[in-house]
Amino acid sequence: MPDKKIICLAVDDEPPALEVLKKYINSVQHLELAGTCADAIEALTFLQNHAVDLLFLDIQMPQLLGTDLIRTLKKPPKVIFTTAFRKFAVEGFELDAVDYLLKPISFERFLKAVNKVMDTSLQVSENNFNGNNKTNNLTDAFISLRADRKNLKVSLNDILYIESLKDYIKVITVNKTIITKQSISSIEEMLPKENFIRIHRSYIVALNKIESYTNELIGIAKTELPISRMYKLEVSKVLKIE
Repeated sequence: MPDKKIICLAVDDEPPALEVLKKYINSVQHLELAGTCADAIEALTFLQNHAVDLLFLDIQMPQLLGTDLIRTLKKPPKVIFTTAFRKFAVEGFELDAVDYLLKPISFERFLKAVNKVMDTSLQVSENNFNGNNKTNNLTDAFISLRADRKNLKVSLNDILYIESLKDYIKVITVNKTIITKQSISSIEEMLPKENFIRIHRSYIVALNKIESYTNELIGIAKTELPISRMYKLEVSKVLKIE
């Protein structure tokens, strides 16, 4: 199966900066430019009507900052911030940005950021699926995680829970722990929602590995994980917590 191209949107209020991004994106075979936008408001409209995998997003723009745009999106795509201001770096990474590029952006630095997207992308196996098998079989499904300079094949059925560590995540399985550079939001998008649930900004758990639960805590693998206020309603619905 050929590799799927990463669909990109470039957003910047400076035409020269947009031209640079267009040139760079068009130079990379596995990237496809879906469009360009001159500000965050235009980008918001575009995203409401088009599916995008990756945003190259300026921060300092009129009317709406790039960081504020990301906060308005329920399920934002992967983001690489592009800006002339270092002061936004911390805020950018708090929003699970893949990378933060300072202008002027060299092609080498651009490629390094794109490679992060490629290295941290997850692919759920579709093996053993056919028209007669419509159940979600975790036994055969897996994800590929980049760690220790190699790709690790991890069965979804072995995952207990996932913990966010700022720019990294810790994937706790039945027999090992894997740390990889990946945002928890991006891994959440790739996991089957009928099998995994986000219970906190920092935690995703496997539903079939939950051993106990209350209104505030999930018990899994002899560890108690907090349910945050933001996710409590959804967790209550799924687990039928009174």
